[in-house]
Amino acid sequence: MSIGFLRQALNALQKQSRSRTSHRVNQWFKWLSPGLSIKRWLLISVGGVLLAILGLAIWVKLTPIFWMLELIRGFLAAIANILPNYISGPVVILGGLLLLLWGQTRTVGSITQVLRPHGEEELIDVLLAHRRLYRGPKIVVIGGGTGLSTLLRGLKTYSANITAIVTVADDGGSSGRLRQEFGVLPPGDIRNCLAALADEEKLLTELFQYRFRAGDGLTGHSFGNLFLTAMSDITGDLERAVAASSKVLAVRGQVLPATLSDVRLWAELADGRRIEGESSIPKAGGKIVKIGCIPANPPALPSAIKAIKEADYIIIGPGSLYTSLIPNLLVSDIADAIAASQAPRIYVCNVMTQPGETEGYTVADHIRAIDAACGERQLFDAVLVHKKSPSAQSLIRYAQQHSHPVFLDREAVSQLGRRIVLANVLYEDETGFVRHNPQKLAKVLLKWYGGAHHGK
Repeated sequence: MSIGFLRQALNALQKQSRSRTSHRVNQWFKWLSPGLSIKRWLLISVGGVLLAILGLAIWVKLTPIFWMLELIRGFLAAIANILPNYISGPVVILGGLLLLLWGQTRTVGSITQVLRPHGEEELIDVLLAHRRLYRGPKIVVIGGGTGLSTLLRGLKTYSANITAIVTVADDGGSSGRLRQEFGVLPPGDIRNCLAALADEEKLLTELFQYRFRAGDGLTGHSFGNLFLTAMSDITGDLERAVAASSKVLAVRGQVLPATLSDVRLWAELADGRRIEGESSIPKAGGKIVKIGCIPANPPALPSAIKAIKEADYIIIGPGSLYTSLIPNLLVSDIADAIAASQAPRIYVCNVMTQPGETEGYTVADHIRAIDAACGERQLFDAVLVHKKSPSAQSLIRYAQQHSHPVFLDREAVSQLGRRIVLANVLYEDETGFVRHNPQKLAKVLLKWYGGAHHGK
């Protein structure tokens, strides 16, 4: 019994000793881990010692280089006597290749661990995707509201060279309150676009979109709106605030306000009323005959004009016709730049009419409204129209809100000089509302761009 106990104790001590030795060895090897910037300095130190010894040997005339060469030649001759060259040569080559492969594999593995610590994708796939996206076409998208952010979610899978030019006429909700209280440009639509273009930063995106449900003065505000307001105050203007926020969210592309002026929309209705304020126009319940803004000709953001001039592809919409799309085009420099562009240009028409804005409108009516706001200039070559009618359930739900499908009057659209692109780009959610499918919409738009681009 005592002998067995002694054996167990001895084995335990041996295991403990091996464990300590292994731990000590592992600790020493940790100093050779990639990324500590230790190995390079150790090698430099060793090299310095060797050079000092070599210099000392040369100084005292020991001819060290001659003897080193003799030692190497003797070593190689000894190997040749043991193994013939047709064996030793391939063995050395194989050893060199194995060391090269091992070193490269460990190097790539170390880089992958740093860049993709969770290992959700292979590094080579990430690099190829990055290369493809940044070689994608330069796309400029103009609009506002949820329609624009929906489109951006789809486009960012095809190109990282995206510029979203966003209206700053919003005066309702959280944006309107911040505009009144702090005198800042409304950040809501810009926030939505930043979140849509964010590159896999799920937590940060959710934080940016988080809306407070309680708190004195906080209820209804989104964190992103408050963040952009604070950044505008710190950086001096909304453009710099958006650029700083884009870095935080790892945004693919850029989001730009159409103007930095404090723009206020007005609309003249068929019954003679003049309504001011973006949020008040749809609520007025009349037919819009003219729309404008105060000041009448706000200056465009220079970087927005530059993006339009360099664009390979320009997309207008989707979004509320009078309160999301046209406000951007009331900035005359933006309309001038789009009109002068030789890039393919397309307008994404809404699927349903919008109460207070486009009741009873056809596709041609939407086009005429945009042309009228821009001095009867043709800012786009084609119009994308959804092909399939929504389900009966959705039609009933929308009819209760005085909204109906936008009728495609083909002949009138052709007379306006626009090509028609028909495609199924919608999905219906569980509540019966129709939404643009980001992936389908982007795929159709890029397909049309490819045909239009090669056709020019």
